[in-house]
Amino acid sequence: MFKLNLVHLAQYPAPVRLGLFVLSLLSIWLPLAAPIYIFVKDTNLVTILTMGLLFVEFLLLLRFWGQNVYQQSHLLRSYGLQGTRRNGLELLSGLGVGVIITFSLFWLEGLLGWLVWQSPTVVLPRLIVEGLASALGIGLAEELVFRGWLLDELERDYRPRLVLWADVLIFALLHFLKPPAEILRTLPGFPGLILFGLTLVWAKRGSKGRLGLPIGLHAGMVWGYYIINVGQMVQFSGLVSDWITGVDKNPLAGAMGLMFLGVLAFLMRMRSRSPKISS
Repeated sequence: MFKLNLVHLAQYPAPVRLGLFVLSLLSIWLPLAAPIYIFVKDTNLVTILTMGLLFVEFLLLLRFWGQNVYQQSHLLRSYGLQGTRRNGLELLSGLGVGVIITFSLFWLEGLLGWLVWQSPTVVLPRLIVEGLASALGIGLAEELVFRGWLLDELERDYRPRLVLWADVLIFALLHFLKPPAEILRTLPGFPGLILFGLTLVWAKRGSKGRLGLPIGLHAGMVWGYYIINVGQMVQFSGLVSDWITGVDKNPLAGAMGLMFLGVLAFLMRMRSRSPKISS
């Protein structure tokens, strides 16, 4: 009977299915995460442990959800997380494009005199390796959630255009789960998140549903920014407004960053419409 009820969940509207999934995930995660918040004093360690735990439980719940709700034993594969050569090559190409775009943005701003390059404050090889590990973790987790699970649930009920904008808006809004004062301070970054979300959905659609390219693009941009930001490799000159270079030093919260991201979004959109992309 219990299994029959779970199968019936597949017929519920997408908002209900999403809500039930999230409530199930939180009910499993909160009892385990609460002691970490209470007893661990290092805030960075708390974040690593609780978010790592959340992602592991998310993966386990996905497996259970796929088998008992959709009767699918390989739900992750249907999301586009495939161990194929093509998916791997797309991940690497996305990683390279993301890094190049990020460094090109800062290079151009340096050429215009808006910032000055400095020697990294952290040993460069360590900075590169740590940044890559962090970026791949973030790229994998966020793309599996937003361009994997969320996109799939929406696509089961709605038309592609509505799915696109719903996925993008949820992606952007969830990045603004902050105190009101912090939301207002970082609000200029919201259009950049919208444009970034559009880019990543189009990247997946242009890859015939594979997640390699969006994971690579996401990770590549995070990696490039990590190297520059954590290594304190640039010093802004103040010759132009932060609205141009990026409010709060966030490149996606400035006109230049939006311009670069707009070009990438346009290319991904054109790619998603091309009939010549092989599967």
